[in-house]
Amino acid sequence: MLELSLFPNKIEAGCDEAGRGCLAGPVFAAAVILPPDFVCEELNDSKQIKEKTRYKLREIIEKEAIAWAVASVSHEEIDKINILNASFLAMHKAVETLKIQPEHLLIDGNRFRCKSDIPYTCIVKGDGKLMPIAAASILAKTYRDDYMKSIHEEFPLYLWNVNKGYGTAAHRKALNEYGMSPYHRRSFHLKENQLSLSFKEE
Repeated sequence: MLELSLFPNKIEAGCDEAGRGCLAGPVFAAAVILPPDFVCEELNDSKQIKEKTRYKLREIIEKEAIAWAVASVSHEEIDKINILNASFLAMHKAVETLKIQPEHLLIDGNRFRCKSDIPYTCIVKGDGKLMPIAAASILAKTYRDDYMKSIHEEFPLYLWNVNKGYGTAAHRKALNEYGMSPYHRRSFHLKENQLSLSFKEE
């Protein structure tokens, strides 16, 4: 079972993103503040649990969290400021939207650029270690998946309802056959080096 807190005497917000390695669509991020008595044995890194369980956990998180927020940064903005900065920006937007100001941020990963005075700690693979980060990973992942399913209706050839914008073989094949959609990230050089890369779905 994951740990609930890093600093139990502080109001902590877990932060995580989804869609950083995608070829299309926005990057989403979430921030979650859990109550000190929160218990959920199923909660884990969103990549480690099945889709049906993720949506079940989303309902629990949204109902029981002290505060939660989800934000996104568009593929156009990703192309302007790069995916790393866009991921940071999405996290900041989520934190700023929280109805309660956190006293400390728990960031999944090893890098972060803070635009506020809130102290933060980066935790590598934090979504598999701390509940607030795992909860944020669930929200970011499910809300992004919902978005990709919605734009799949507009461009079904890329199978975003299945691959969610990640560079699967079928997605790369569709790119070679039909070219880029308006939702693809131009800065990823999709027609050249990017198509030879292997991406794992988050």
